[in-house]
Amino acid sequence: MASLKQVFTLYFLMLGTSFSLISQSAIYSSKSIHHPIVAQSGMVASQHHIATQVGLDILEKGGNAVDAAVGVGFALAVVLPRAGNIGGGGFMLLYDAKQAKTTSYNYREIAPKAAHRDMYLDHEGNVDKTKFNASYHSIGVPGTVAGLLLALEKHGTMKREEILAPAISLAQNGFAVTHDLSNVLKKYEKRLKKCPESAAIFYKGEDFYQAGDILVQKDLAWSLTQISKHGLSGFYEGELAKRLSEDLANHGAKMSMEDLKNYKVEEMDPVWGDYRGYQIASMPPPSSGGVHIIQMLNILEHFPLKELGHNSAQTLHLMTEAMRLAYADRSEHLGDPSYWDVPIEGIISKKYAEKLVQKIKPWFANKSDDIKPGQPKDFESEETTQFTVIDKHGNVVSNTYTLNFSFGTGIVAKGTGIIMNNEMGDFSAKPGEANAYGLIGGEANAVEAGKRPLSSMTPTLVFKEGKPFLATGSPGGSRIITTVLQIILNIIDHDLNVADATHAPRIHHQWYPDVLYYEQMLNIDTRKLLEAKGHELKERPAMGSTQSILLKNGLLYGSSDPRRPDAKTLGY
Repeated sequence: MASLKQVFTLYFLMLGTSFSLISQSAIYSSKSIHHPIVAQSGMVASQHHIATQVGLDILEKGGNAVDAAVGVGFALAVVLPRAGNIGGGGFMLLYDAKQAKTTSYNYREIAPKAAHRDMYLDHEGNVDKTKFNASYHSIGVPGTVAGLLLALEKHGTMKREEILAPAISLAQNGFAVTHDLSNVLKKYEKRLKKCPESAAIFYKGEDFYQAGDILVQKDLAWSLTQISKHGLSGFYEGELAKRLSEDLANHGAKMSMEDLKNYKVEEMDPVWGDYRGYQIASMPPPSSGGVHIIQMLNILEHFPLKELGHNSAQTLHLMTEAMRLAYADRSEHLGDPSYWDVPIEGIISKKYAEKLVQKIKPWFANKSDDIKPGQPKDFESEETTQFTVIDKHGNVVSNTYTLNFSFGTGIVAKGTGIIMNNEMGDFSAKPGEANAYGLIGGEANAVEAGKRPLSSMTPTLVFKEGKPFLATGSPGGSRIITTVLQIILNIIDHDLNVADATHAPRIHHQWYPDVLYYEQMLNIDTRKLLEAKGHELKERPAMGSTQSILLKNGLLYGSSDPRRPDAKTLGY
């Protein structure tokens, strides 16, 4: 029986089209509709123009990519309060050019010591969704400060005080509110005003901050100053830790002073894959992003996507089926590897992908009810922000961190100015039931003290012949993984420059619900063809906010996603 790859090759030969290898066209050319930012020495891409400028200033002063990334991370905690944070956690992927080594830092939040499996179930055994997602019980032990400071200590060149100075100044003296922040504060008024501390910071009584108004955050400036002066202990011990733990305990939160003091960052080896001659490095579990990016690429490598065409119905059909298979495996096999035997090598195995490819119907959609999690062990050998930095030495940082929902819990701990995460909502409160993003989880991601919840955050680096080629990542909850996948496919398979790759319409499927989500700009004829194949389509708001930098021919090409109006890429 002919393989699917042979079927497609024969099909295109009949059309007079050869099944050829990928040929890279010019990255910056008259063929492009959208053009990237171009620079030679260094570049920063983030979701807020002020934070991007902070990072660029650090590079121009002689700091390296890690110095700039840490500066951006703390600045975003001030100017992007819905997602930038020191009250949350995330992942950093880092390429050290001098050592030619790629490292990942897992500073994901941790379940407090008092957490337990059934803590979100009511007396009837049902999930209390408010307690799970929007209460003091939703708060995991924050890891952002520990993660950023560890990266700075191990790889940075500048002093901590100099790196934090811009963020402290922005909090102490204020910054101009953008139209986007003004609109977001209006949208989330109900959530934020439930907490008096949050209401006092982000609202002027009954009035809203308008674009151009100056937002000052004195308590946050004090907290950042503690970190600047005292480093790790300035957040996890001492007066700041006392304020955090006491205020949260007064409202019934599980997190204690001991939980803060015991927090640890994990330095981990990335997961690696190979796609059409490019090497992919991404985050290992408890991020589900890296293993499933590689899994989907392994599946899609069996099909001639270039010849099928960018965002054609057939290309999108095959992508959808790969997504469906990967998210089915996610539901059963992914969790914190310190607490669950995650079959990483099996999931990213080329041989496992060969087995999964046989489940794909080339011309018709599968039904999710007919797709079950596979057996990768047999093959073993929505509110987040991304920033990306490359320096003149070739060091690269791709970082994704989050509070989970916009503004996390909406809770600010008294006297700190710090918005607290609701990352406990990323656990499976009741295995087998969907979380707030519709993702189904199992025993692998059940609540347990000291455990890190499963995440979709996917900071990713792509290499060509051992040299950095692309750094990317995105926010977007369950859609992060598929968003990053599409950036990689757009560039490698479809020869798009990084800006066109960023602007292109996106799709998303996550096994359940059995719906193919699409952005408004996806062609109506393409949608009709997908429906004819048996896909149920539903329009969704814009997906993701990628911050990507591509390296080619000695130049840097960057693009901030236009889906978020305050995002900006700068270089020099």
